[in-house]
Amino acid sequence: MSDLRALAAEAYVYGYPMVFNLDQADRFTHAGLGLVPPAPFNTLSHSAERAGPWDSFAGVNNDTVHSVAQLDLSGGPLLLTVPDTGGRYYVLRLVDAWTNNFAYVGRRATGTAAGRYLLTGPGWSGEVPAGTTRIACPTAVASLVGRWAPEDPGDLAATAALQRATRLEPYPSGDRAAPLAGLPLSDPDVTDGTLMFFEKLRVRMAAFPPAPVDAAHQRRFAPLGLLAPSSPYPAPEPELADALREGFTEGRERVEYAATHAEGPEQNGWRLAYHAFDYNADFFGTGVLTGPEWTVTDRDAARLLRAAAARTDLWGGHGYEATYAMVWNDADGEPLEGSHTYTLRFEQPPPVDAFWSLTMYDLPEYHLVGNPLDRYAIGDRTPGLRRAADGSLTLHLRTRRPEDEEAAANWLPTPPGRFRPVLRLYQPRPALLDGGYVLPAIRRTD
Repeated sequence: MSDLRALAAEAYVYGYPMVFNLDQADRFTHAGLGLVPPAPFNTLSHSAERAGPWDSFAGVNNDTVHSVAQLDLSGGPLLLTVPDTGGRYYVLRLVDAWTNNFAYVGRRATGTAAGRYLLTGPGWSGEVPAGTTRIACPTAVASLVGRWAPEDPGDLAATAALQRATRLEPYPSGDRAAPLAGLPLSDPDVTDGTLMFFEKLRVRMAAFPPAPVDAAHQRRFAPLGLLAPSSPYPAPEPELADALREGFTEGRERVEYAATHAEGPEQNGWRLAYHAFDYNADFFGTGVLTGPEWTVTDRDAARLLRAAAARTDLWGGHGYEATYAMVWNDADGEPLEGSHTYTLRFEQPPPVDAFWSLTMYDLPEYHLVGNPLDRYAIGDRTPGLRRAADGSLTLHLRTRRPEDEEAAANWLPTPPGRFRPVLRLYQPRPALLDGGYVLPAIRRTD
């Protein structure tokens, strides 16, 4: 029993990213994502505004407007066409079923000139048209997640025009009626919610094989029924059912702990998540850096890292595209609480080639929380920020508006309970990544 329970916990950590990811992909086609309307597979959908507290997506990005498409390449390749953005920051990331970021198109990766990219599924061997870059997708189902940075608050119309000019269409164009396999169906006779997790994992592992080096690891889960051709979960043996339920709980606790106690360097209480998405060691497409500093080769560590990343920031990207840092405690090591007031003082602005922001999230869900100012992030593009004579910038974190007008201009509202700010730094410079620039601590002021 204990061996089966331990194996089930391991299977949860291994399979959580794909199960959660594809649940969200399916949900997107029916319900959309916040301000991004729902769209069927192979159809781009765009948000016209930034995200807000109505979004139930953990760690949702408030800096940019979004473009999302769920891809199904079982019917053939897709042609992605992007416009010239005139130097504007944007990124289109391609994420496979296992949540590997396997390709990037955008300002950092491919520049801002117009371009054409042929997205192909596993086993495709056709001819790539002239003037087009092929991007091979490791799994037949994948996600395209785009972010566009409005240059100022009144720039949303220009950004929307660029979104509309981005096209995703079948290739060749005559293949519009090609059938799609979609997501595999789970056995409807599995009525237990916990067992349904393992049922989804079973059918999805079969439909979307992992990297070859993970195949042997996956075979270890045969005693759990995860390799069975038909579902054992409608009426499992009591010993197996108990092991799966207990392993589910243990695995989930392991992922939750990893999500809030991620290993890695710290600076003044900030957990540097610069390498939170380095678990992809197998699929290196357009725009992916392959240096050893961006690849976790310890497979067990990479699997847990992947699960934690999916839990806190599904569809997030590598640190060389946008670097994240998060904090739970103040300078004295005390949890950040909305009942207190805090400041964050930057002597020098963070060194980036694009822009930076600080976004406020609640705990434990990592959601944006409504506030009277309707401000969910603050950064170098926020209008009206007040800097001191020496060039430093002090941000004020608190639930109520500061009485001082200068402090109010630099106010980021906090939730009433515990919270977790996230600092996002787009196209970070080496000083951020090598520790030459140190993030300041959040200090309690009451």
